[in-house]
Amino acid sequence: MNGLELARSYYETCGRPMLEKEFPELLPYLALGFVGSGSEHFGYDDAVSQDHDYEPGFCVFLPGEDVVDRRAAFRLERAYAKLPKEYGGFRRQMLSPVGGNRNGVIRTAEFYAAHVGWRMAEAGEPEGLSIHAWLHLPDEALAEATNGEVYSDPYGEFSRIRAALLDMPEDVRLKRLAGQLFIMAQAGQYNFDRCLRHHEPDAAQLACVRFVEAYMKATGLLERRYTPFYKWSFRALRSTQNGPEIEEILSRLLAGDNRDGQTAQVKRCDIETLASRIILTLQQQGLTDAVCGDLEKHAYSVNDHVRNGEIRNLHLLTCV
Repeated sequence: MNGLELARSYYETCGRPMLEKEFPELLPYLALGFVGSGSEHFGYDDAVSQDHDYEPGFCVFLPGEDVVDRRAAFRLERAYAKLPKEYGGFRRQMLSPVGGNRNGVIRTAEFYAAHVGWRMAEAGEPEGLSIHAWLHLPDEALAEATNGEVYSDPYGEFSRIRAALLDMPEDVRLKRLAGQLFIMAQAGQYNFDRCLRHHEPDAAQLACVRFVEAYMKATGLLERRYTPFYKWSFRALRSTQNGPEIEEILSRLLAGDNRDGQTAQVKRCDIETLASRIILTLQQQGLTDAVCGDLEKHAYSVNDHVRNGEIRNLHLLTCV
């Protein structure tokens, strides 16, 4: 049973009956689910993940105090705290004095403020996130704000904001994509081989790392999904189409001694293979007018497709 399954089971067995019995008048205003920080909210957890911040639990998201006041919120917190301390072979965690609560009763506005730095629920409209805020939000923050599962949300506030965050503005997507393509071009197609010619095999390996990171983020943008925190990036990749095949290529780029000529040549070929895949996808999506194998030219072409002149004229690496 992974974290998503544990949370759902705990909610259905313990949480839902309690809420229906003790808070029927509040149920129309609550969003219930399991969303947020930690591998368990992505379904990426394993036995190692269980050494910290791992517990049976779920989230009760509340609208503002004008809808669910402090007294009602306090009653919910007390009731949640009284739920079984053990379930499915796991114990509930003590609330961390520094980390805050990942599960339990959370104001919707506070949840989104913690993850995207904007109290969207209090802005009146989820679209209150400005275009400049979008430009600088890291992928991993957006991934954490939109992962997991929402079991029920009759009031709709939490889900409206979630949907808005999942719908990245096209100009922002293209600007981010252009930056990642530029890094791929510089690190992989240009500097990897140049570092080797300078007899700097370790610097060449750093170029490979930069290339791999940029490739993962670029493919995420092309597939309209958010790349999670780096330690889960390969786990996320495996669940995509052709993921295992791509993982094998990326693993070769991250391993091996660049002092060995054969290894270096394999990496050169792998870089061009991945570049060709990206370029083909760009062409299929109509995002580039360039007709070559140079990712840098495609990066500038993607940037030219940004409609907002102010965003288009920003530095190519503004969102990286």
